[in-house]
Amino acid sequence: MIAAHIHDALAQVRELKLRVLNAQRFTGYSGRGRAVGGTVALLAPFVFSAAWYPRTPGAHLCGWAVVCCFALLANYSPLLHWFLFHPDVKRDPWKLMPTVHALPSLAVGGTLSAALVLKGQYDLLFGVWMCLFGLTNLSAGQTLPTAMRPLGFFYMTCGAVCLLAPWVSFTNPWPMGLVFGIGEWIGGFIFYLNRVPTGTVAGFLYSGDQNSERA
Repeated sequence: MIAAHIHDALAQVRELKLRVLNAQRFTGYSGRGRAVGGTVALLAPFVFSAAWYPRTPGAHLCGWAVVCCFALLANYSPLLHWFLFHPDVKRDPWKLMPTVHALPSLAVGGTLSAALVLKGQYDLLFGVWMCLFGLTNLSAGQTLPTAMRPLGFFYMTCGAVCLLAPWVSFTNPWPMGLVFGIGEWIGGFIFYLNRVPTGTVAGFLYSGDQNSERA
């Protein structure tokens, strides 16, 4: 009899923990939106490598700026819709804190990019973008799936290679397209699974605090 009561109490504790974890997880990012950004990044090298496309750093910089705008639109349009219409968010600005955490690394990336462009150091841009975007994926702590951490290190590793490898040229779009295309598709899949409630197989594997759930 006592064992049954203990079992029921433990079940209630586990259920309460699952509810807390689901409440803490940030589900504003869209897996489909991120995959769309990755698709655009994968297609960009085909355009930039075409015979008619100018082989100048300025033309490639403008091209990647367009890709960035598409990616921002694909990712932040669903985020805005989630913030405005999700019944659990209720337009609470504090629900957007994970996006605020990403702003410092993005701001540093923009500043470094501007400095490198002004100094004509275009070949370093890919590495800087990958490293800073990797830091962005690590910036949200426990509110995003823990699977985002290896993805962040993937971007940073690729960025380090691009910064140190002498053969990387800004007018060769394939390193950038492949890294961000593959990375964003993986990130989109992680965000897709992140919307599965904690307690299911996918939600258990990709929840923002899976280690504490196992405890």
